[in-house]
Amino acid sequence: MAKNLVIVESPAKARTIERILKKDFQVKATMGHVRDLPEKELGVDTESDFAAKYVVSRGKQKVLREIKAAAKDAKTLYLATDPDREGEAISWHIIHAAHLQGMPTKRVVFHEITKDAVEEAFRHPKDINMKLVNAQQARRILDRLVGYKISPILWRKVLKGLSAGRVQSVTVKMIVDREREIQNFVPTEYWSIEADLKKGKAVFRAELIGIGKAKKLSISTQDEATNLCVDLERAKYSVAEVKQKTVPRQPVAPFITSTLQQEAWRKLRFSAKRTMAAAQALYEGIPIGGAEPVGLITYMRTDSTHVAAQAITETREYIANKFGKNHLPDSARIFKKKVKGAQEAHEAIRPTSVHREPAAMKSHLTPDQFKVYDLVWKRMVASQMAAALFDSTTVDILAASGKNKYLFRATSSTLAFPGFLALYSEGRDEEENGDRKSALPELAQGDALDLVKLFPEQHFTKPPPRYTEATLIKALEENGIGRPSTYAPILSTIQDREYVDKEKGQFKPKEMGFVVTDLMADHFPEIVDTGFTARMEEKLDEISTGEIEWVPALKAFYDVFAVEVDKAYTDMPKVKAAAEPTDEVCEKCGNPMVIKRGRYGRFLACSNFPACKNARPIRTEIDINCPKCGGKLVERRTNKRKRTFYGCSNYPDCDFATWEKPLSVPCPECGGLLIPKGEMAKCAKCKYQGSIEELKEKEKEPVPA
Repeated sequence: MAKNLVIVESPAKARTIERILKKDFQVKATMGHVRDLPEKELGVDTESDFAAKYVVSRGKQKVLREIKAAAKDAKTLYLATDPDREGEAISWHIIHAAHLQGMPTKRVVFHEITKDAVEEAFRHPKDINMKLVNAQQARRILDRLVGYKISPILWRKVLKGLSAGRVQSVTVKMIVDREREIQNFVPTEYWSIEADLKKGKAVFRAELIGIGKAKKLSISTQDEATNLCVDLERAKYSVAEVKQKTVPRQPVAPFITSTLQQEAWRKLRFSAKRTMAAAQALYEGIPIGGAEPVGLITYMRTDSTHVAAQAITETREYIANKFGKNHLPDSARIFKKKVKGAQEAHEAIRPTSVHREPAAMKSHLTPDQFKVYDLVWKRMVASQMAAALFDSTTVDILAASGKNKYLFRATSSTLAFPGFLALYSEGRDEEENGDRKSALPELAQGDALDLVKLFPEQHFTKPPPRYTEATLIKALEENGIGRPSTYAPILSTIQDREYVDKEKGQFKPKEMGFVVTDLMADHFPEIVDTGFTARMEEKLDEISTGEIEWVPALKAFYDVFAVEVDKAYTDMPKVKAAAEPTDEVCEKCGNPMVIKRGRYGRFLACSNFPACKNARPIRTEIDINCPKCGGKLVERRTNKRKRTFYGCSNYPDCDFATWEKPLSVPCPECGGLLIPKGEMAKCAKCKYQGSIEELKEKEKEPVPA
């Protein structure tokens, strides 16, 4: 009996959906993209309306053969790829790559992989949305044009192997610009004066904020601070005004992709890539207590804060039962879309059922999956809880010394009602300082106060901090650069290309990052301009809604860009990046070792060259921890045959080593290290074995050229 054929991207998603649909449906996984632009040529005919030369992706011929064979006996083809532009484009590519244009085809879209959501989607199928497909084609071609036209110029002028990218290059420039702000920053001295004041036996702290009630005080030197302290020592202190009020603090919206990545960095120190791997597994389906797999969260690539009415109702009922009606606002809280041009999935990231509490799910999840699920669940529930209430007190204090009148201020904030804070509070970025508000005694206007001690303190203004994963993602989003689904691969790419390093969780540009950014700024200023990049994103959004056509939009860009490319070939100077200093010492002559680049990549060389010609390979650190001691794994080579292997950076104290490069995706059973063995991967910690293709699909995120 003929079955309907359903196409999805990953085997995990396929298993979950097949168990939901059961009979009459056969589900096949594409293992990600099935075709793309060719690797070794431009693949875009700029003279013929940017016609793309798509080719079947490496290793996908077998997948396409299986899909074709299954389609021969199928009644209807259902395309159930992800609910965004990327998913829409994958569905369109499958039809053309497998030559299925002649069979009955339907597009099904769901934002959570649960029985109700999947069955509802299959009851109301749609057609492929060519506006979304064209927006994705335009993005891919735009990225290809930038990458393939600029990168060869960098190879000729700087070093072979370098690359440029539409989003990549502007991201590196943001990091470089921030670093130069730090390098050029000149600290400015300033002073503050605080006072311990006493009423009866109660002592509290107040800060000097001005002279009288009008003039703001600025103290620039120690002499000024000393003179003020002399005058303040003989002043009489009294309470000028007491203000008391209740201040509500509202909860934040449920997660979108970018805010989930930011919060996972702040609270868990998870990279965007690691966060998305765990979130994808939670979306695609987890077996719960021996039952069929179920998607635990909604689609994790989204920039919409909208939440379905049914989910809000369920959450409000849960809050009333679990926390009491006093923790529930009178009406449901509705969050407006915060990201301009949000065109992806139509819901925020939330649990598919609020009744699946994190504690009950913990035994079924890997450590990473549990931590991400716990964040998503708490953020969603908290978003519908009552506001927290703080009793805030502000006391203005007059210090009168002869004709001089100084104004001190003391503040206090105490939690009167926890509201949503009983469950969740948003993390802070490193540069954000918490409020220093100590408790105050009972004070009333006119109360006389005694001075206990003055505290003059010297300060210096600080440079802006380097970007972390959280603050860089926030800056990209605020500037309209890229889309949330691209942030994780971009952050990985700029490190893989060795334009930036991450030191203590902060991005720092390397010498090559400075060199390439300066060349790009001189010869391709629009490509590294945040405003121009944001406008291009808006154009892509307009293509997806049908407001503009994709070919004219690409032509308007390329007509200008092609001229810049031709000019750069002749005008861009040849530049050699300076050697990077290191802490290592040459074992032959004692001079410092530096990092240089050659035709085979980066290597360590003696800074005393050519007097000393000592050189050796760099032990490249990979972003994976040793399963034995927790140290970082590094890429090494054997002395005789120069064979590459991967060992612990703590050698000889730790002897862990493997010939195969471990996978970056953790073991889904225990979170341990996965070692490739042919087409399978084995966990170095537990007995888990799994398909490498399936595991790599957990990290499916296309990297712009």
